[in-house]
Amino acid sequence: MKFEYHNPTRLVFSAGALSRLGELAAQYGQRALLVTGGGSVKRNGTFDRALKSLTDAGVSVFECEGVEPNPRISSVKRGAATARDKACDLVIALGGGSVMDAAKVMAAAALYDGDPWDMIVHGQPQPHIPTQALPLITVPTLAATGSEMNCGAVISNEASQEKSFVQAECLYPRVALLDPELTVSVPKDQTAYGVCDLITHITESYFNGSGDTPLQDRFAESVILTAMEYGPKAIANGSDLNARSQVQWAATVALNGWVQSGGGGVGYPVHMIEHTVSAFHDITHAAGLAIINPAWMRFAAKTHTAKFTQFAERIFGLTAKGSDDLECALAGIDRFEAFLKSIGCPTRFSELGIDDRLVETYAKETLRIINDGNGKLPARPPMTEADIVGVLRAAL
Repeated sequence: MKFEYHNPTRLVFSAGALSRLGELAAQYGQRALLVTGGGSVKRNGTFDRALKSLTDAGVSVFECEGVEPNPRISSVKRGAATARDKACDLVIALGGGSVMDAAKVMAAAALYDGDPWDMIVHGQPQPHIPTQALPLITVPTLAATGSEMNCGAVISNEASQEKSFVQAECLYPRVALLDPELTVSVPKDQTAYGVCDLITHITESYFNGSGDTPLQDRFAESVILTAMEYGPKAIANGSDLNARSQVQWAATVALNGWVQSGGGGVGYPVHMIEHTVSAFHDITHAAGLAIINPAWMRFAAKTHTAKFTQFAERIFGLTAKGSDDLECALAGIDRFEAFLKSIGCPTRFSELGIDDRLVETYAKETLRIINDGNGKLPARPPMTEADIVGVLRAAL
């Protein structure tokens, strides 16, 4: 095992932490681009409290509102233009994963003269990897993506129907301010999708890693078990602040790099496939994950049976006949799919009105955007176009 772990984001976690936003922001700038989504932060009073904290600290605020659930490159360009026009020296994301992802790319695009879409990996020969960005503070209002404490972002191009990612050191937020009180108003369905999203981040690295990481495996399993214990509690009672806190912390840990350290992961195939599907249909990201992940698991379990057997034993308490017990592994996947159903997530494309007409197109587009140089999707095992089509058909 050989690896380096680095995460420069300062994490501030506590109920009521939003009151510290102005104090923290003033350490990095005086003119903030405040990025928000569809309006929920204004309806529930979060925006006003954030604005007061910032203005009390002497920070001027320029708003970029209306970031979409699958953030569009047009919104990124709009926010970057505002940041330049208003001479902003700081970006603050107040919202869910889409808002945070868009804010990251806005922060980089504000200092880039080219087309921000150049930064997004979408099959071009040489993506522009940004090396500088305005300082960023993330304030998540939804426990799901973990974007608050990592250097990645996913952006959609509505014109070309593409959706893909960028990763760069300069996109790490300077501060992630986590206030679980901000999540108590999140509806049941979005809470459930957040639980699914965070678990999928874990299962992607867990099943696509090197396999010789017993410590990291147990970190991963503890995050999954925590999400499965406290997620249903947060869904049942949105005012349960302890449940909300546990889910939010789990979501952050799931994708801040710590659980993945040393794993030698080769890819996030479920995410890559889902990005293509939601680029065409604009579905909720985690809904797509809930549908694709169990189907992909059943495909991968036939090749890497031992890891899926371990998952079944440690997560669901099943008893295996041996370390490579495919029957036990598949039973564990069935239990996992049943859990997703129990919290209200869809597990078939038909539930979203998606049929089989474009499955070959989804597979081709996924491989066009990212492949291992041999025409396969990075994963364990690597996936051919036919493999992707098979997984998609199994999820119909």
